[in-house]
Amino acid sequence: MMLVDYHIHSEFSDDSHELMEIQIEEAINRKIEEICFCDHVDYGIKKDWDEGDIEYRKGDGISNDDDKLEPLANVDYPKYFMKLKEMKEKYASSISIKQGLEFGIQTSTIDKYNKLYNQYQNELDFVLLSVHQIDNLELWTQDYQKGKTQAEYNIGYYKEIYNIMKHYNNYSVLAHLNLIERYDLEGIYPFEEIKDIIAEILKLAILNNKGIEINTSNYHYGIKETFPNMEILKLYKDLGGKIITIGSDAHSRKYIGDHIENTLMFLKEAIGLKEICIFNKMLPSFINI
Repeated sequence: MMLVDYHIHSEFSDDSHELMEIQIEEAINRKIEEICFCDHVDYGIKKDWDEGDIEYRKGDGISNDDDKLEPLANVDYPKYFMKLKEMKEKYASSISIKQGLEFGIQTSTIDKYNKLYNQYQNELDFVLLSVHQIDNLELWTQDYQKGKTQAEYNIGYYKEIYNIMKHYNNYSVLAHLNLIERYDLEGIYPFEEIKDIIAEILKLAILNNKGIEINTSNYHYGIKETFPNMEILKLYKDLGGKIITIGSDAHSRKYIGDHIENTLMFLKEAIGLKEICIFNKMLPSFINI
């Protein structure tokens, strides 16, 4: 079984202080054969590094130094890709390193991501499409959920994803599709109430030859179900979906490769999947579980 981790963060993400070298060496120690860095870009709530007047905030509980002030800034792209090139050369004999970004898109910021992708597409192997905020209101702070019923913020979250997908196609997979569950103080919203909109999301992804990620961060957040959950994974497979990546969403060395091996067995035994994907220059290839 080939172990891969396609969702790792480093010091280039605003919510991580872990050096890229440390993440790589930990992956090697854990016998992971291929990794992909996907550091954060969240237009709307964050500026690019070269815009000036960067704001700072306290950590959100993801990084390994939550008392340190974190810059509200996106990836420093030139330094990021230069560092990745150095790391690929340094560790070439030990591990395969792929170059990715995590795009935290909103319908109002699609144009910015098209411009960014066009500028750096030759550097990218992989892009995660995430929704971390809607109308510049973040999920993890409860700003988006505030003043809404559980039905309103759950349905609104999935509608935002669907509306983005209708107008944006420069990505590889949908990251942690049911992320809203992590921040739902009311508990998990009934799947049957959102099944139809999720089915439309998955159909559109399949139509556009895009995939979904299975994100193992649920384990260190103390959430029983994976991101996405079994219902979504089975629905994706039943609809004909085949492109699936797996990632730990590690913002520190502690979670590199976390539960990836047993999640692969879960995909094989519980969902009936035989392959997952890795990417090169935005093109997927399949490896056996």
